Amino acid sequence: MKIKLFILGIVAGSIFLNGCNDDFGLVGPSIQPDEDTPTLKADTFMLKASTVLLDSVYAKTTTGLLGEIYDPLFGDLKADFICQFYVQDGFTFRHEPVNGKIDSVQFMIFYPNRDWIGDSLASMQATVYPVVKPLERNYYTNIDPAQYVDFNNPLASKTYSPRDQTVSDSLWNAVTTSGSYTVYTYDAHIKIKLPVSFGQKFYDESINNPGYFASQEAFNKFFPGLYITNTFGSGNILSVSDTRIVIYYNYYAERASTGAIDSAVIAYEMFPVTKEVIQMNRMKNAGLDKLLTPNDRYTYIKSPAGVATRLTIPIKEIKEKVEGRRVNTFYFELKAMPQDNWKYALSPPGNVLLIPEDSVKTFFEKGKAEDNITTYLGTYNSASLLYFFTPLTSTSTSVASVTAKTNLANLIKYQLLYAPDKDLNMLVIPVSRTTMSVSTNTVTTESISNYLKPASLTLRTDSSKMQVQVITSVYDE
Repeated sequence: MKIKLFILGIVAGSIFLNGCNDDFGLVGPSIQPDEDTPTLKADTFMLKASTVLLDSVYAKTTTGLLGEIYDPLFGDLKADFICQFYVQDGFTFRHEPVNGKIDSVQFMIFYPNRDWIGDSLASMQATVYPVVKPLERNYYTNIDPAQYVDFNNPLASKTYSPRDQTVSDSLWNAVTTSGSYTVYTYDAHIKIKLPVSFGQKFYDESINNPGYFASQEAFNKFFPGLYITNTFGSGNILSVSDTRIVIYYNYYAERASTGAIDSAVIAYEMFPVTKEVIQMNRMKNAGLDKLLTPNDRYTYIKSPAGVATRLTIPIKEIKEKVEGRRVNTFYFELKAMPQDNWKYALSPPGNVLLIPEDSVKTFFEKGKAEDNITTYLGTYNSASLLYFFTPLTSTSTSVASVTAKTNLANLIKYQLLYAPDKDLNMLVIPVSRTTMSVSTNTVTTESISNYLKPASLTLRTDSSKMQVQVITSVYDE
């Protein structure tokens, strides 16, 4: 029996290395006696594919999106966010403002240089509204701002375009010989002037009611937060990396040597959005009906919180055909269509997750990683337009070089063991991957989160792409 198991391992390895070779009679006959030769069989099955709506995705993060874009195929996407602001326990102003007066207040939205989707010159308007109800810890993207926001009393608005238009085109587009933009960089941000009374209230209450600043919980009750949304324009979405309130004031400084009062000095107090507080991101998609219309050629993916592709694996049929056999191989890949060639077409996501539909909620809420049993990470190869479900483990491995198919036999075996009488619905969802080093040149997945940047993808799901083979083996007794 040990000999049989040893030979079976060799056969399985040979099948894996040689791919889907239909000439199974050539596998290993010269190295094993006739009575130990396994019978190999390839059964063909058809996967079913459809496009399904993703009403929301889990987005526990301090980053966000702001703006609105329209795609002729994938419809409209509008993104905004509600956030609290961090305060240090027992906060007080570091200095006493001159005459107890605040000078100005700025609400600042930072986005990395060139980190936006769409037209960089599109004219947009951002508006800031007060939050009047304490926020709940809801990190899904289908929040209703009306439950928290006073829309009748906007605090301020600012018209902007993502690119700094004071910079010449030649300087803006200058690149090095390697093609990177290094001639001109800057700390891109939108600065929205809030009413002075907003900051004055902060100072006055820090003096009259210091308990409001005693803890984060007390501060959240005093100041529940702000809602930032796009109220004019379309054509661009910013990737917001940092949000903060800055309160400016003057104070009289003492000369260190004599203690004499010098002229007034400018100071500020800052209240940032951090991981200790709540940020709720809203993604609102429209015009998805045509993507959800069934067809037998394509399915679609749009992120964030748009649509996903559902693949149904016929486990019941597989069980009937392979029962009593050992599942050796189930190769799988996804074929994408080329992106639309219009100027601001969305790009495909670099990674997707293949995951059972009923596991999505707990997977993302718990920050899990792919296990290569029931969940698999797919990596996009732009040259072949294929998603290969082979994890990148080397720090030097290029995404573009990934060409090996993944054997998803573990998925079939798991389902046959635990739910053999139920077809398996898997979703293909865009994701971001966080890695950690396990050695000098090797990394592994630390966690996977929903991909929170605008992206789109058309997958080929005609019969030629949905036809798969399950290769099994059995030993004659």
